[in-house]
Amino acid sequence: MSKFSIYPVTLDGGCIENKRKEIKEYFHNTMNIFEKIFEVLKDDSVFYKKSEPTRHPMIFYFGHTATFFINKLIAANIIKQRINPEFESVFAVGVDEMDWDDMRKDAYKWPEVQAVREYRSKVRTVVDKLISEMEFTLPINDESPMWIILMGIEHERIHLETSLVLHREMPLAFVKELKDFECTQTSGIAPKNELVKIPASDVKLGKEKSHNLYGWDNEYGRYEEHVEEFEVSKYLVSNGEFMAFVEAGGYGEAAFWDEEGQKFLQITGAKHPRFWVLEEGVYKYRTLTSLIEMPLNWPVDVNALEAEAFCRFKSKQDSLVYQLPSEAEYRVLYEYAGLKEVLDLPENRANQNLVNMCSCPVDKHDFKGIYDVIGNVWQWSRTPIFAYEGFEVHPAYDDFSTPTFDGKHNIICGSSWASSGNLIMKHSRYSFRKHFHQNAGFRYVIANETQTITKDIYESDDLVSQYCEFQYGDRHFGVENFAIKCAEIASKYAINHTKALDLGCATGRATFELAKTFDEVEGIDFSVRFIQVGSKLKSEGYAAFSSKEEGDLVSYKKVTLQELGYENIKDKVSFWQGDACNLKPNFTAYDLVIATNLIDRLYSPRLFLDTIHERLNAEGVLVITSPYTWQESSTKKELWLGGYKDEQGKEIKTIDTLKKVLDERFELIHLQDLPFVIKESARKYQHTISQLSVWKKK
Repeated sequence: MSKFSIYPVTLDGGCIENKRKEIKEYFHNTMNIFEKIFEVLKDDSVFYKKSEPTRHPMIFYFGHTATFFINKLIAANIIKQRINPEFESVFAVGVDEMDWDDMRKDAYKWPEVQAVREYRSKVRTVVDKLISEMEFTLPINDESPMWIILMGIEHERIHLETSLVLHREMPLAFVKELKDFECTQTSGIAPKNELVKIPASDVKLGKEKSHNLYGWDNEYGRYEEHVEEFEVSKYLVSNGEFMAFVEAGGYGEAAFWDEEGQKFLQITGAKHPRFWVLEEGVYKYRTLTSLIEMPLNWPVDVNALEAEAFCRFKSKQDSLVYQLPSEAEYRVLYEYAGLKEVLDLPENRANQNLVNMCSCPVDKHDFKGIYDVIGNVWQWSRTPIFAYEGFEVHPAYDDFSTPTFDGKHNIICGSSWASSGNLIMKHSRYSFRKHFHQNAGFRYVIANETQTITKDIYESDDLVSQYCEFQYGDRHFGVENFAIKCAEIASKYAINHTKALDLGCATGRATFELAKTFDEVEGIDFSVRFIQVGSKLKSEGYAAFSSKEEGDLVSYKKVTLQELGYENIKDKVSFWQGDACNLKPNFTAYDLVIATNLIDRLYSPRLFLDTIHERLNAEGVLVITSPYTWQESSTKKELWLGGYKDEQGKEIKTIDTLKKVLDERFELIHLQDLPFVIKESARKYQHTISQLSVWKKK
C-alpha cells in the first residue's frame, strides 16, 4: 500500500472508541497529504500565482479546506467560537466557476502563507479534539455531528485531487520534484482500441440512507433505466489514439466542435490537450512536476469538449456514430466487470487511491475484457448531472449539488490515480463544466440512445420554488408583494443612492427592485440554492418554477426580465454567496443595507448587529425586517434577541434589544408593520406580519 493511500471510514461498527481512532487516522492522513502536495510549489511566492485564469491563486485553496471545517461546524451549531473570522470569510467560497463566485481581481489582500499554515494547525487541533470528545452513536448518519467531520474530510479529499490538477497546470519553473510524488510508471506503444459488445441491462442508480459509507446528497435517491445493448471501447482513449485527431488538424476543424467547444477554442487557443507540450515539432507530456517523452499508451487527459470533438472526428472516419457513455451505461460496465464496492477491491487492482502518482498504460488493469473500468483517469460521460427521485439537500451543505443541476455540468465516472475517499466509491457522483480540466479522459460507445436526461428548466427544489412564488408569483388576499414593498420603503429612506446591499436576498426580487433607484446593487445570500435564481434571471433572462396546487399537483410559472421591467437595469445587479455574520471585507461602502426577514435566522444575530455599521457609508441606512419567529434550529436560545423572559421574569422583545444594541451607532427613523403572504398550496397560505425598522447611521 502507498504511504498516502487509506480506505475511507465506514459509518457502522460496534465500538465508539475504535471508530474515533479510525476517523482520527483518516482525518490526519487527509490533512497530511493535502499539505504535502503544496510542497510541490517551488516557494511561498507561488502560492499567490494562478495556474488557470478562472481560478483563485493557490493560497485560496490552501486555506479553503481548513475554513470549510470551521464554517460547517459553526453552521451546524457544533462549535460557537471562530478561529479566524477573516480567513473563514476570505477562504469560504469561490471554488467553481459560477456567476456568484467572487473571482474579481484585487478583491482580497491574501494573508501570509505561514499564517495560513498556522491556521491549518489550529483547525487540526480543534477537529482532533472534537473527534476525541464529541458524543455520537453508531451507525453514523447524516444527522450525526460526526457526519460534519466526515463531510470536512471528504471535502478535503476532493480538493486534494483538484489541487493536484492545478499544480500540474503550473509552469514547470514554479514547481519542484518531490520523491514522494515521482512518477514511476513505464510507457510504450499504444494498443489498438476495439469495441466490446455489452448486453442490455436494467440498472438502478442511487443508494439508501442506510448505506455504510459516507455519501454526498446527490448520491441518495432512486433512478432506474433500461439500457439497450451497446458497444464500448476496450481501452480508455490513449495519447496515441488521440494523436490521430491532433495530427489531422482536429482542433482547427469547426465541424468537430459544438458552439460551447468553439467558444473554448477561441478563449484558450488550444491546439492540443492541456498536458501536451510541443517542443521542436515533438509532443511531450507534462506530469505533476516534470516533462517526459510522450507515453503513447497512457490515457489522454482532456476535457469533455475535446472528448466530444474526438468522437465526432472518429465518427466521420469510421462512418459510425461514437459518443461518450451515459451515466447509466457506465453503471452497466461497472456491474458487467463484477465490481462491488471500494472496500472489496484489492489495493493494486486499479490505478486509484494514490497508489501511483500518475497515469499508467491503458492495457494494464483488466476488468473482464474491459480495461480501467475504474481508475487511471476519470471518464467523461454525456450525462449532465441531475437529482435522483427523492433527492434532499443536506442542511449543512445545501449548495454542494443543486448549483450543478443546470445542464452545464457533466458527470465524470470511474475515478483517477489521484482519487481517494468518497471519490472512489461505487455510488459517488461528481460533475464539472465541460471545459474544465481534471485528471480525466474518456472512452467511447456506440449506442442506440443518444438523448440523455437534462435538468428541466423549472426549479425543482420545493423550498426555492416556494420563495420564487413568494417573490415573483401572484398577489394573494390583496397583500402587496413583500420584496417590492421593502425595496420601495428602503429607497424612500435612503439618503444617497450609489450602492446598496440586499442581504439575505433569497431569489433576488428586491435586489432587482433596488436597482431602479440605485447605481449598483449586490444581493447576498447564505444559500446558493436561492441566489442561483436571481443569477439565472440576470444571465439567461428568465426564472422558472413550480407552484404547488394540491398534493403532487403543481402549476408551472415563468417570469422574464422583460416582463418584470428589469432589462435595462440588470447590469447594475450582481449576486454573491456570503455569510451575513462574517462577510468578506470587500463587501463594503454601501449607502443602504436591507436585511429582509434575516435577523431571526442568523446563528449569531448580535455579531451581525455589532459589525454592520462597518459596511455602511456616512449617512448610510440600515433596514431590518423580521416577524421575530425565533427558533433553536437556527439560533441557539441564549443568542436570541427577544421572544423570552429574563431571569427576573421580564419579557424581552426583539425591537427593544435592537434599539439597545444599535443606539450607539444608529438612529431609529421609521417603524412599521408590513404583512406578507407565502403560498404553500392553492388552499393553504402563511399570512405573516413582519416589523420593518429603518436606522440611519449616526
